[in-house]
Amino acid sequence: MLQSRDTTVALAIFRRQGGVLKTQQALDLGIHPAALYELRDTGRIIPLARGLYRLAGAREFSNPDLVFAATKAPTAVVCLVSALAFHEITTQVPRVVHLAVPQHAYSRLRFGRPPVRVFRYDPKTFDQGMAVHSIDGVPVRIYSVARTLVDCFKFRNKIGLDIAIEALKFARERKRISNREILHVARLLRQENVMGPYLDMAS
Repeated sequence: MLQSRDTTVALAIFRRQGGVLKTQQALDLGIHPAALYELRDTGRIIPLARGLYRLAGAREFSNPDLVFAATKAPTAVVCLVSALAFHEITTQVPRVVHLAVPQHAYSRLRFGRPPVRVFRYDPKTFDQGMAVHSIDGVPVRIYSVARTLVDCFKFRNKIGLDIAIEALKFARERKRISNREILHVARLLRQENVMGPYLDMAS
């Protein structure tokens, strides 16, 4: 694609893309490096992290950590405690973003900001329960309530069984999610025996 040095054109591209672009995205969309750096040097775009820019004056993000993580790793999926917080079924305040990636993928994934903890998921079930949510105009992949609950029990030794049990309680109360929905996912992920007793107690 022919790249333009016109900063007016570059600003229009930023606006069309929701106000946030990575350097390579900007170049691929037709912004010349000279235009990008001029916008940065004149304060019309703001560097959020290495190679990531936001349009100056744009509305602040409602969930900047998820937006930044999704921009840096667009095919990863928000999971575990970060997904619980998004669905409002935990009292935990995530200090890092929990991201799921397929095993053997993102071997060189590096984050400075936000702090991220990466979990390796089975590629065969990676997309199960994944949905794309728009957060401040940025597409963010996040696991569903049912998938997140099952994952929390699966990774209970890493995040804490108490967090998983609390999330199950809140999901039943706040989301009206049924045992049938949860068990469907639990069977797919081979966690039915683990979750069975807790689902009985929640009933």
